[in-house]
Amino acid sequence: MKKVAVIGAGITGLSAAYYLQQQSDAQIDIIEQSKRPGGKIKTYQRDGYTIELGPESYLARKTIMTELAEELGMADELVTNNTGQSYIYARNQLFPMPSGSVMGIPTELKPFIKTGLLSPAGKLRVGMDYFIKPKEMTTDVSVGAFFRKRLGNEALENLIEPLLSGIYGADIDKLSLKSTFPNFKEQEEKHGSLIKGMRIQKSSAPKSTGKPKGQFRQFLNGLQSFIDKLAETVTAQGAAIHYQSAVTGIEYRNNQYAVMVNDVEKHYDGVIIAVPHTVFSKWFIDAPLRYFKHMAATSVATVVMAFDENQVNNEENGTGFVIARNSDTVITACTWTDKKWAHSAPAGKVLLRAYVGRPGDNVVKNHSDEELVKLARHDLDKMMHIKGEPEFTIVTRLMQSMPQYEVGHIDRVKVVREYVEKQYPGLWLAGASFEAVGLPDCVKQGKEAATALAVELNHH
Repeated sequence: MKKVAVIGAGITGLSAAYYLQQQSDAQIDIIEQSKRPGGKIKTYQRDGYTIELGPESYLARKTIMTELAEELGMADELVTNNTGQSYIYARNQLFPMPSGSVMGIPTELKPFIKTGLLSPAGKLRVGMDYFIKPKEMTTDVSVGAFFRKRLGNEALENLIEPLLSGIYGADIDKLSLKSTFPNFKEQEEKHGSLIKGMRIQKSSAPKSTGKPKGQFRQFLNGLQSFIDKLAETVTAQGAAIHYQSAVTGIEYRNNQYAVMVNDVEKHYDGVIIAVPHTVFSKWFIDAPLRYFKHMAATSVATVVMAFDENQVNNEENGTGFVIARNSDTVITACTWTDKKWAHSAPAGKVLLRAYVGRPGDNVVKNHSDEELVKLARHDLDKMMHIKGEPEFTIVTRLMQSMPQYEVGHIDRVKVVREYVEKQYPGLWLAGASFEAVGLPDCVKQGKEAATALAVELNHH
C-alpha cells in the first residue's frame, strides 16, 4: 500500500487529504506542527458570540468550498452575509463607496460624479481612461502602476488601493497584476478602456432579482466547524493526523521520500506540502526554490471588541469600512461584524473587528496586545461614536501570514513547479503562497495536488 504524507493540517492540507482519499487507496499521514487543525482559521465561541479570529468568510462565487461543505453534510449550516453600504475612510471622514463600482472602478456615472472621495481634478483624470490606448502587456507590472496609468493617482489612493490591499495585505506598487487581477488587463485590452471593459462585463453578468444577496459565505458555528468536520471525515476514512509534529527536512532517495518528523525519519511514496512558504523554504537548498526564501509575507493582527449596543452609536446601514493608505491611522479596515453576520453576536450586542498591519511596518511586532487595542480604539473614535470600555477584546496576531505576490510572482512559481515536477516526482506544493490566497483557492489547490498525486501513485 502506498503511503503519503500531507504536511500541514490547514484548509489546503485537509482538502488535499480528503480529495486524495476519493481518488486513491493510499495510507495518509497528516503532519501538523501545532496542536489543532485549521492553520490560520480559528473561531472563538462564548455567550452567544461566534467570532472569527483568522479569515472571516469566503467568496460565494468560488463554489468549490460550498460544494465541499455540502459533501460533508453541512448544507444547512451555510449562511450568507447581510449586505449594506460599504465605506471608505479618506480625508478624515467616512464616504460611502460609490454604487456601481467594481473593486473601486466606476461603472456608473452619476454616483461617481457625486462622490466626495475624489476632487473634481481627480474625477477628470479618471475620465482620461477612455482616451488612453492600452499597451499589450508583455511582462508583469504592479497593480499600482496599472491603475495609476489608467485612472490616476487620486483614484488609486482613495478608491482602489484600500480595497485591493485589504485582500492581499500588500503594497500595491509591488503587487503583481498578473498574479492577482489579470482580468482587469484583459478587459482593458479587449475594450480599449478599463471602465468600459468593466461596465460591459458587469452588464453581461446575470441580473439578480429581488433583494441584493451577500457575496460571502460562512457557517453558523464559524469556519472552525467546517475544519473540524473535514478533519473528522478524513480521519474516519483512515487518515491519521499527527499533531505537535514538526517537519525539519525532506530528502528524495531510492524513489522514496524521507521526511524528518520530530527528528524521526519516516518514509513515503508521495508528499503534499501545504504549509506557508516561510516554513517549507527551510527544507530545500535547490536554486529554483530559493525564491521562497526571499518572498515577503506581511504580519497582521485583528482586534475584536464587543460592546453593548447602547455604547455604540452607528446608524450607518453598512458592513464596515476600509481606510485609504494616506490616512493617519494604524488600522487598515474595520468590519461591523454584528451587522454583516447575524449569527456573530447575541441580540443587543455590537461586535467590531479592526485590522492592523501594513506591509513594511512593524506595528504588530512592536506592540503588546493592550497597546494594539488602545491604538485601534483611538482610530475607531475618529470614525464612530463609542462610549466606555468594551465588554471584552481579543487580539490575534498572524505573523508573516499574508504572502506577498510581488511583480513576476506567477512566472517564478511556474519555474518552481516545472523544476519540482522533474526533480521531485510525487511531491506537490499547494496553498496560499502560490496561486491565490482565498479559502476556496486553497481548497482548489489541495484538490489539484491530490488529483495529480493520485495519477502518479496509480501509475507506479
